[in-house]
Amino acid sequence: MNDSSKKISLWSAVGIGVGAMIGAGIFALMGEAGAIAGKAVYISFILGGIVAAISGYSLAKLGARYPVAGGIVAYVVQSFGINIFTGGISIMLYLATLLSLALLAKAFGSYAAALLDFKGSLLYTNIFALSILTILGIVQYFGIKKIVKFQNVAIIITVSILVVIATGGLINMKPELMAPALYPSSNKILFSLAITFFSYEGFRIITNTAEDIENPEKNLVRAIFISIAITMVLYTALAVAVFGNLEVEQVIDAKDFALAEAAQPIFGAIGFTIISIAALFAISSSINAVLYAATNISYEMAKNGELPSFFAKPIGQTREGLIVTVLLTALLVIFLNLLQIAAVGSITVLFIHAVTHLGHLKVIKETKASVVAVVAALLTTLAVIVLFLLYSIKESYTILYLFVGILILSFLIEIIIRSITNRKVDKGSEGIFRKIFK
Repeated sequence: MNDSSKKISLWSAVGIGVGAMIGAGIFALMGEAGAIAGKAVYISFILGGIVAAISGYSLAKLGARYPVAGGIVAYVVQSFGINIFTGGISIMLYLATLLSLALLAKAFGSYAAALLDFKGSLLYTNIFALSILTILGIVQYFGIKKIVKFQNVAIIITVSILVVIATGGLINMKPELMAPALYPSSNKILFSLAITFFSYEGFRIITNTAEDIENPEKNLVRAIFISIAITMVLYTALAVAVFGNLEVEQVIDAKDFALAEAAQPIFGAIGFTIISIAALFAISSSINAVLYAATNISYEMAKNGELPSFFAKPIGQTREGLIVTVLLTALLVIFLNLLQIAAVGSITVLFIHAVTHLGHLKVIKETKASVVAVVAALLTTLAVIVLFLLYSIKESYTILYLFVGILILSFLIEIIIRSITNRKVDKGSEGIFRKIFK
């Protein structure tokens, strides 16, 4: 994938990042975040964007120093070496990526079902979800250029429609619906940060373009910040537009297609149709970007021996890991619900980011990053994890149990793979891996 003739530009990388973020974040998670933060959810989106930007700086500096397709997988190995710990964390990241894909596919299925008048039908939701996974798997079979072309077209259409909806919503909003007196306590706004951060989680997908992007030392950092800034502005405007036209209860009731519901008072029935179509483009764009990242993650893990070698074998213009990823995601789509996927996925990703930032401090002399900025990334990430766990525990222990289950499962899979393949940590391999970047 690193043929110079197939390099992607800064703005193509921005398109991949924006496409990965403007999907479930604004279309499927608006209701979930609104259920916690209410009318102040726009503040939560701003704070979530700031946390993402702080975290993005750390990942961008790592990506610029170690420009490989594996992204976080490679950074963790650089920091902690090749061992059971990094193997378990890498598998955890792969599982988190599968959860992200399942969330997006479910969201696509919900909007497609609502658009075609099958609201609430689990059967049709899953059929549409599995269909988009299959279609985009075929697109990715033909390589990075096809991925970028699809991404650019989808993003242009999506952002154009969302700008129109946001503008219309802001013009027609009822100021009394956004009165500060209606805001919940500041604690609830902070509790919702894990959900709104997950809305930006797609920015890390840009680090997986490091092997394909032109001038990664400069463009990786730029692409991450530009894509987060674009997304934050759009999220904030849409959050104000939605809650400035609907009561909190209305948003929660239509949480699987809240944005489309908000378009109806402004544009009538045609508004619901247009925003649903925009949602299908946006979510498919996100699936496309995350699927691309998942393939690169599994490829890097297979090279390190953390997954079976067939994950790294070429097929078409991609790798066999793509097929396995699609199949595993299909199983998650069938057996999990949207809220559980979002909550567990968010906490899992935040935990992986925290580990990555901690590891960054070990190699910070090589990346030449700001110590203060990386420490800030670590502390803010840990703070969001604690806040959300405190909130979720008040409701039930389910999310905590699922997170601990994923943590245990990740290391169990790593240990099983090691025992089956009789793979042992080669102390020399770590040194060879490091020499690549010297």
